[in-house]
Amino acid sequence: AESYLDIGAVIDAARSSKADAIHPGYGFLSENADFADACAAAGIRLVGPSAAAMRAMGDKAASKDVMSKADVPLVPGYHGADQDPAMLATQAAEIGFPVLIKASAGGGGRGMRIVESAGAFDEALAAAQREARGAFGNDRVLLEKYLTTPRHIEVQIFGDDHGNVVHLFERDCSLQRRYQKVVEEAPAPGMTDTRRAEIGAAAVAAARAIDYSGAGTVEFIVDATTDGANGSFYFMEMNTRLQVEHPVTEFVTGLDLVEWQLRVADGESLPLAQSDIKLDGHAIEARLYAEDPERDFLPAPGHVVAFEVPEMGASVRIDTGVRTGDDIAVSYDPMIAKVIAHGADRESAIAALDRLLAAAARGVRLALPA
Repeated sequence: AESYLDIGAVIDAARSSKADAIHPGYGFLSENADFADACAAAGIRLVGPSAAAMRAMGDKAASKDVMSKADVPLVPGYHGADQDPAMLATQAAEIGFPVLIKASAGGGGRGMRIVESAGAFDEALAAAQREARGAFGNDRVLLEKYLTTPRHIEVQIFGDDHGNVVHLFERDCSLQRRYQKVVEEAPAPGMTDTRRAEIGAAAVAAARAIDYSGAGTVEFIVDATTDGANGSFYFMEMNTRLQVEHPVTEFVTGLDLVEWQLRVADGESLPLAQSDIKLDGHAIEARLYAEDPERDFLPAPGHVVAFEVPEMGASVRIDTGVRTGDDIAVSYDPMIAKVIAHGADRESAIAALDRLLAAAARGVRLALPA
């Protein structure tokens, strides 16, 4: 709150440097409607969607109402305003256990609980509400049917101020730890062209429902029980920003998504129509974290003794903001790099990622505090 989340300080920095625009990165300000309003009031262009679009998608319950009206499929559940615990317990029983309790204003797995039976519901609800209240200042929750064999598949979309919206295919982000993505890939393994077109069309409909402009991601949960990536898909949420995993989309489309963001923010039309966007090969990304595997992968703040990026070719890349001599602080995310590889198919992309991770690991040393 005293550094990169300080809206006034960011606006002052932009003014003093005579900046025309601010790119908010991937962080919390990138989806903060108050920040978007502050940029507009200061006459500074925000490289992102409007405050109205952020508000429409910022509350999970409200966003599901918007998607329902746009005929985007939703997971069976309860998204209403009545938060009486007894009423929520009744709704959970009607949905059928297991159910998922989710913080309406949240993200990143905070305020989320899986409930296997009616007897465990009250305690799980209270815990989810406490966590949501502490993390987001809002303890409203929603309920969804919990899918026991899920795939987390998201679609990269782009809109402009001229009414154009396209999708840039999907990413599979099913490999997660504590509801945080760890490995992402594009396209989704096993997805047919027919289903790819269907889920892409649903994502475009979601963006059109809120007159979306800029880069965004529509996230779906897929019931992979019988048909894998081609099972029934349901809207989860929309992230009104560029995602950490956007490089895999850049590799399989050959497009620079940040360039597209800047062009759209400057009032240009999208550079390509949907029919011009092609899928090429397979890409996979692994997030490199400063974590301690012997302590259940908890963040491990400390001093970066060495960080050497290995030699890279055209089909691999490492994105990082960390250098030798830096410190991994407790106040910030422990991710220190993203390691991304591209190949003609999934097997060759994984092999290239394996080699790159091994090379990167040899160049990283952290000194942990005693």
